[in-house]
Amino acid sequence: MKLHNILCLSLFILLLTACGSKKRVALPSDFKGPKELSRIYGVRITSSDNIYLYNAGAQWLGTPHRLGGNTRKGVDCSGLVVILYRQVYGKKLARSSADIWKQNCRKVGRGKLKEGDLVFFRTDGKRTKTPNHVGIYLKNGSFIHTSTSRGVTVSSLSEPYYTRTWLMGGRVR
Repeated sequence: MKLHNILCLSLFILLLTACGSKKRVALPSDFKGPKELSRIYGVRITSSDNIYLYNAGAQWLGTPHRLGGNTRKGVDCSGLVVILYRQVYGKKLARSSADIWKQNCRKVGRGKLKEGDLVFFRTDGKRTKTPNHVGIYLKNGSFIHTSTSRGVTVSSLSEPYYTRTWLMGGRVR
């Protein structure tokens, strides 16, 4: 009788574990839901948005700018993009904005940007077509990036500064 119970219990456990066809992802302890993320970003975030991108980005908001940095003590624009892309999409990108553009992206028009696309700028006043600043497009014209004056922040592509310095959008291959 005991052997029969053990076999039945084992079969029941096996059936339960086999039924779960969806891969379960462990959420970090500081994971924020759509309501909290909507408040943080100032845009409505729904289940159709990549909540992992918004959550990962939220953890970096306010981190100061540090040229060459890649920690919460300080990060530059390409460092932030590299970290978020590895964390959210599992993709390894080049380390500079120019190399990310050359090695990892195909061009996307400003009107065709999708969540997770990259946005490239030339902010040093030079007229070359080589980007020196990069961010990640979110939605509704907003993108997350590292500003030299504000640290990691969310800005709008419609701000005059970003309209003037805009180069191109890029979709990671």
